Amino acid sequence: MGIPWRTSHEEANQITNKLQYYFDAVSAAEGEPVRVSLQLSGSDLASQVKDLDAFVLPGAPTDVNPALYRVSRNEKTHDADPNREKTDFAILEHAFASGKPVLAICYGCQSLNVCLGGSLYQDIASELHTNIEHSREGLAPDAIDPIHTARIEPGGEIAQLAAISGLANQNGGFDVQINTSHHQSVRDLGQGLRVAAVAPDGVIEAVEHEPHKHWVVGVQWHPERMKDHALSSALFRALVQATRAAAAHR
Repeated sequence: MGIPWRTSHEEANQITNKLQYYFDAVSAAEGEPVRVSLQLSGSDLASQVKDLDAFVLPGAPTDVNPALYRVSRNEKTHDADPNREKTDFAILEHAFASGKPVLAICYGCQSLNVCLGGSLYQDIASELHTNIEHSREGLAPDAIDPIHTARIEPGGEIAQLAAISGLANQNGGFDVQINTSHHQSVRDLGQGLRVAAVAPDGVIEAVEHEPHKHWVVGVQWHPERMKDHALSSALFRALVQATRAAAAHR
């Protein structure tokens, strides 16, 4: 299961403390994580990803270049990492062409949306003026993640996982507590994506690929950092199960 480095800077300096969360979560779900370099040529990247059965696109402190979704840069937008962008987009192109599962997390979810032609809110606080704190900016590095509620939309993969995890509320819907560490979010949906979870302020917290040709889920929260969270653990188990099913049919 391929997991690209979060940033070129972290790869160059072998900074793995955040990346390790994703490796541990995949391993705990009985998957086998494999690092994907951001420095590979197109041909070398293609050679590596064809031998991998699924992908996790991790979070990152960088932002997707707004030129990729055809808007001017907001002054609040962080610098882009072109190597991460090209790696994510190449992985996604391959995954969709070959039917390989993808779990896209935080930056990865935004990358997925842009790759499919969608757009982003470049800064939630200044553009949406919400009372919910979505970002960790201003918090100490060792501070715990902020938490807020998200409503799971019915009829999709995440809703099924929420039901299996026993998270239904008294009205038969699903409201879950999620951690949060992002200042950008999905605005216009990319082609084929549906909204799978929404925060009380309307911020999209998860997306799924509508045609269901294969398992593609994007979440704005950080399930890799929520070890005792039933839905977050279920996401990684479902990814591994989907990976095995997809590999069996190839």
